[in-house]
Amino acid sequence: MTTPESSAQPPRATRSVVLVVDDEPVNRLVLGGVLEPFYTVLKAANGTEALQAAIQTPPPDLILLDIMMPDLDGFEVLQLLREDPRTAAIPVIFVTALIDEDSEQRGFEMGACDYIHKPIRATIVRARVRAQLEAKAARDMLDKNNQRLRHKVEGGAKALENAQIQLLQSEKMASLGQLAAGVAHEINNPIGFVGSNLGSLERYLQDLFSIVDAYEAAVATTTPETIAAVEALRRRLDYDFLKEDALQLLKESADGVDRIRKIVSDLKDYSHTSSADWHWADLHAGLESTLNIAANALKYHCTVVKDYGELPQVYCLPSQLNQVFMNLIINAAQAIEGQGTITLATRRSGDNAVQISVSDTGKGIPPDDLQRIFEPFYTTKPIGKGTGLGLSLSWGIVDRHHGRIDVTSEPGKGSTFTVTLPIEAPVET
Repeated sequence: MTTPESSAQPPRATRSVVLVVDDEPVNRLVLGGVLEPFYTVLKAANGTEALQAAIQTPPPDLILLDIMMPDLDGFEVLQLLREDPRTAAIPVIFVTALIDEDSEQRGFEMGACDYIHKPIRATIVRARVRAQLEAKAARDMLDKNNQRLRHKVEGGAKALENAQIQLLQSEKMASLGQLAAGVAHEINNPIGFVGSNLGSLERYLQDLFSIVDAYEAAVATTTPETIAAVEALRRRLDYDFLKEDALQLLKESADGVDRIRKIVSDLKDYSHTSSADWHWADLHAGLESTLNIAANALKYHCTVVKDYGELPQVYCLPSQLNQVFMNLIINAAQAIEGQGTITLATRRSGDNAVQISVSDTGKGIPPDDLQRIFEPFYTTKPIGKGTGLGLSLSWGIVDRHHGRIDVTSEPGKGSTFTVTLPIEAPVET
């Protein structure tokens, strides 16, 4: 049976534990005498006891295993040790009287780390045990360092991801800040005419109720004078116009409410920050919602031309691609001095990719600046017009989608930014 070392030995934490497995008591006694001055020695008389001792907590640091045993031989015990995750990493030295090369080869192939041949010699036993324990200690230290490094890398990757999300959100808010007046105008405009329409509708209803009341009174008296007065009231209040215009005001008001709802929905989609929301999306819908948000910044000096081709849905992070579209469209608008044209073009690129290009007739980009436009914080815009992060973040988003951004520009004639995206990007975990 398994026997722990005497309580007179130093504490377990300061000594390695060696499990000696042999069906001969004298062999266990001899090996114990050789090792006990240096290690804590546990002993097992057969394979079953050895397997039970190996799964104790803490497990042994090394096993000296006899091959020739009655219930389970050493090879069978080693196989079971290697199959159990709890014991698979414990080094095993075979202690045997077998000296044929086939047995040794079989043992090494099964995972034995060394052989000690009987009759044992104390110096050899101690040297080989010490070598294996030192090797195990080195492996354990390497595993701990690797674990520590892996945790640091995972923590750093998570921190970097959080920083990227915060940076992306900051850039979105900066973009919205620059567009805030325009967005407010786009919302206030329909709110203004809805409010005006409701005021007109209130007056219309009062007049309509007056006409209805007059008709009710006319029905009650049915005198020619009363009927003539009602007809005069109907003509004076222009009943036919009130009936037609009231319906038109209701339709305009409904349209205004729909415009407000669409702008708010686009703002919600645009500001969404989820990094795990990969799904199939219509890029044309993303372009349209982005144009809706940026409408006020474009409509007074930019003509938008849409040259949309047939695009399949793309597996992507739609909210992040909308950020790319916003950056490119606003940059194009800011590059145009006076009146100009922004052209949005989409097309397939081969069988597995799509392309979205944003072209402008603006002032173009000088060759020296063209080399640096994707650098973080680099900007040629005046203070307050940009953070210098828009194109850098756009590059990162497109790269995350395993795509690319290409740019061509000619000073004085304009620029074209082309985003190429795979139809189904591999999702990063």
